[in-house]
Formats: sequence, C-alpha cells, structure tokens
Amino acid sequence: MAEKENITEVQETDMQEDTEQVQQEVTEETDVSQDTAQDAEAAEEKGEKKAFGKNKKKDKKEDALKEKIAELEDKVMRQMAEFENFRRRTEKEKSAMFEVGAKSVVEKILPVVDNFERGLATIPEEDKGTPFAEGMTMIYKQLMTSLEEIGVKPIEAVGKEFDPNFHNAVMQVENDELESGVVAQELLKGYTYRETVVRHSMVSVTS
Repeated sequence: MAEKENITEVQETDMQEDTEQVQQEVTEETDVSQDTAQDAEAAEEKGEKKAFGKNKKKDKKEDALKEKIAELEDKVMRQMAEFENFRRRTEKEKSAMFEVGAKSVVEKILPVVDNFERGLATIPEEDKGTPFAEGMTMIYKQLMTSLEEIGVKPIEAVGKEFDPNFHNAVMQVENDELESGVVAQELLKGYTYRETVVRHSMVSVTS
C-alpha cells in the first residue's frame, strides 16, 4: 500500500515537472513571438521612416527643379520682351531716319520746282503752244505727280485764314474783299511731306 502511494507521488511529481516544462516552453515561444513581432514592427517603422526620408528628399529636388524651370522661363520671357522692344525701337528709328532723309531730299527738290514755275510763268502767251513750252509743262506735271505720290503736297494759302503752323506772314496788305487775318497773296509756295511741314508758305495777310 505504501509502495503504491510512493509510485503515485512520483508520477504526480513527474507530471507536475512536465507541466511546468511545457508552460516554460510555451512562455519562451510566446516571448520569442512577441520579440519577433516587435522586431518586425520596428523594421517596418524604420522602413517607413527611410521611405519618408527618401520621399522628402525627392520632393525637395522636384521643388528645386520646378523653381529653376520657372526662373529660366521668366528669364526667357524677359529676354523675348526686351528683344521685341528693341525691334520696335529699331524699326521706329529706321522709319524716323528714312523720314528725315526723305524730307531733306524734298527740301532740295523744292527750289527746282520753284524755278520750273518761274520759268513757265515767263513764257509769252504766243509761245505757250510751242513744242518746247508744252514739253517743259509736261515735265513739270510729271515732277509734281511724282512728288505727290511720295506724299509731298502744296499748302493751300490764298483765301485761307492765316495759320502760323503752315503760313509765314511777311507783310500786311489792305484788301476790302477779304476779312482781316486772311491770306491775300502767296509769295512762295509751301509744302508738306506726309502731314509734316517741309516749307512754310510765305504770304501776305490782310490787316
């Protein structure tokens, strides 16, 4: 009977030891699982931080690149605007230089026109139908037509109200048929070139 009880106690002790060992192994496995999970979580967090850092660097590079592109585009636009202004200014200067040159040529031609008119005015009435007189008249008309085509026009004077922008009064005269301040006589014909006065008309004005 005593031997049976001893055997039972030994079996219970072995079972208890086995149970404790199993529990210890379970605990160790649980700890290992927890450590593994923690390591995995830490690795994932580290990976996220690393990826975030890379994305942040990438965003900075993209921002810097966009800023550089915007700066270059602005620079190109400014240069294009400056070039366009330069082109317009150059065209305007060229046009102004051409106008000045053309005006200078017209000024030199006008005395020739004056002499033509003086010469035609001295032709006797009986000689106006001669071939020479008619030829000179045709040349004068051709010259005046060519001048008109390039923008040269005579200034209207006689019978017009005196205008200092177009007329140069050299004397005053009495004239009952005209009102005061009206051009009575044209002493030297004036001309404009493209709306710009090349030579003022020399006139006499009624007092």
